[in-house]
Amino acid sequence: MSSHGHDHGVPLGVGAGAGAHRGRLAVVLSITVTILVAEVIGSVISGSLALLADAGHVLTDVAGLTLALIAATLARRPASDKRTWGYRRAEVLSAAAQAAVLLAVGGFVLVQGVRRLIDPPDVSADSMLLFGVVGLVGNAVAIWVLVGARNHDLNLRAAFLEVLNDALGSVAVIVAAVLIATLGWLRADAVASLLIGALILPRTWRLLRESVDVLLESTPRGLDLSQVRQHLLDVPHVLEVHDLHASQVATGLPVLSAHVVVEDECFHDGHLPAMLDRLQECLAGHFDVEHSTLQFEARRHGAHEPAAHA
Repeated sequence: MSSHGHDHGVPLGVGAGAGAHRGRLAVVLSITVTILVAEVIGSVISGSLALLADAGHVLTDVAGLTLALIAATLARRPASDKRTWGYRRAEVLSAAAQAAVLLAVGGFVLVQGVRRLIDPPDVSADSMLLFGVVGLVGNAVAIWVLVGARNHDLNLRAAFLEVLNDALGSVAVIVAAVLIATLGWLRADAVASLLIGALILPRTWRLLRESVDVLLESTPRGLDLSQVRQHLLDVPHVLEVHDLHASQVATGLPVLSAHVVVEDECFHDGHLPAMLDRLQECLAGHFDVEHSTLQFEARRHGAHEPAAHA
């Protein structure tokens, strides 16, 4: 006997996920393109690697935000027999792609920063300061647009992290420009570049790891399957739980399946439906897993099961 906690014609959470925030992403994308153009012009005028590094970072943000906007649009498409979860996983693919590109950019910035630290060229501090302020103001507006939705899913979180890193990069550019203008310390430009690279890499690596975990269908973080198994075994008439699997389709959408061995009389006295309700209430109440598939089995059915069980 198999049962699902939900039976929906559309993916769970559609309309409340990234698809519901397309307007925010579109606004942030427009702001980011403006910042990109300004910083490219500024890097050419000033000769600043910090501005060029930040512009390169912003360029990847433009690509990433474009992917995020596409993913948010796809997430609103309904499920079908061919794609039973719709396009919910598009958010995870988008986040993974953004993280991979940002890692490459962070590595490039670090290499170039070390080179300029050894042999610093002349830069225009005034131009650096002007375009750094332009970038910071633009990023501050973008952060304000995204801050209320940043924890909604991986897609929006990736976009928020990119904009936040841009803002920190702009601060680094401004500080470097002030140091060059007041102290004549040309290496401040390279130091700012290294700081930008250092800001990019750790958060990006964490985002990539979380995205890959979802794609590999790893057990969702915070969900202890040994505890899940014990809770199910504590329900009266449950003798064994095997083939217990849990994964995550997208942000906020964990799914779980299990084979539940029950006493033979459960198949004859009519209380399996009540057991199913209790088991799924346990999963939803204790572990926040609202979509579960449970297969009831008699004790003797074990002889027909494959030798290996999870």
